Amino acid sequence: MNIINKLLAPFPRISLAHLPTPIDESANLSAALNGPPIYIKRDDCTGLALGGNKARQLEYYLGEARENDADAVLITGAVQSNYARMTAAAARKLGMECHIQLEERVPGVDDTYRRSGNVLLDRIFGASFHSYPEGEDEAGADRQLERIADQLRERGKNPYVIHLGPDRSPLGALGYVRAAGEILSQIEDQGLPIDHMVIASGSSYSHSGLLVGLRAAGSRLPVSGICVRRRAGLQQIRVKDCTRAVEAMLRLTRPVVTEDDIHVFDGTLAPGYGRINPMVLEAIRLLGQTEGILADPVYSGKSVAGLIALIRAGQFAESKAILFIHTGGAPALFAYETELMRQLTVQ
Repeated sequence: MNIINKLLAPFPRISLAHLPTPIDESANLSAALNGPPIYIKRDDCTGLALGGNKARQLEYYLGEARENDADAVLITGAVQSNYARMTAAAARKLGMECHIQLEERVPGVDDTYRRSGNVLLDRIFGASFHSYPEGEDEAGADRQLERIADQLRERGKNPYVIHLGPDRSPLGALGYVRAAGEILSQIEDQGLPIDHMVIASGSSYSHSGLLVGLRAAGSRLPVSGICVRRRAGLQQIRVKDCTRAVEAMLRLTRPVVTEDDIHVFDGTLAPGYGRINPMVLEAIRLLGQTEGILADPVYSGKSVAGLIALIRAGQFAESKAILFIHTGGAPALFAYETELMRQLTVQ
């Protein structure tokens, strides 16, 4: 889309993802749910370090990092952070050190959670580990990152910090502004009857970037964000603030996203971030057994569960077709091996 390319032109970007990712029709899943046709935007297939939506965001963060001649990248996230795993891979690809700060966001985890999945991949990529004891203190986690960055500067390094707090510039959201143009082109080229989109909503960067990109391109397609970290009331504010920050970065003359554009659903969130519930377990099993596609308990599984809940509630009764944005996260499945093996039954 020309307007999106023009808006994004001032921002340095490096190519990390395999783009465009395909849109697959998921007829078996649609039939199993007796709902409207479902299509899946396969951002689990972005290529970098087993794929995921964060590859799109990192193209802008590391574009800026390389422009600033950074030789080390710092990021904070949960122990099983997909973002940290992909950052470590991208940093190595660009010849940079990677420092990962692991936050204690999920209570009651076992040793498998702390060693397998994304943590194992982080170690393969040679990341340096740091710890932060809190899981819901974004400002504190970002401040601790800056202290680590200062220590690196004292050693002569030139670090680049990827902050995740809502008070920081959401540069990574530009990856989904760009994705909006990609999706609209695919819908037009393939003649897809999409009239609604569903995406996981956590940091809100992907959700907010997608909304801004769609509206800037003139599309009124609605987007439902499935809450994966915080309740709907808080997430609504988070998405609104992030869209305003993205609009400001793009120097739009007026807001293009209205409050009526922001839809979030938290009916599959409990008991909280990174925790499995029966709806998430069903979603993981159903997507795997109907389409052969993997979803993780933290993001994609929880958002598929939200999609299923909304379909069963009649939310999309009048829809011609739904596009689900698959944000990846499959490596985290192995971190939840103990719980999943206990709950899954052999058919």
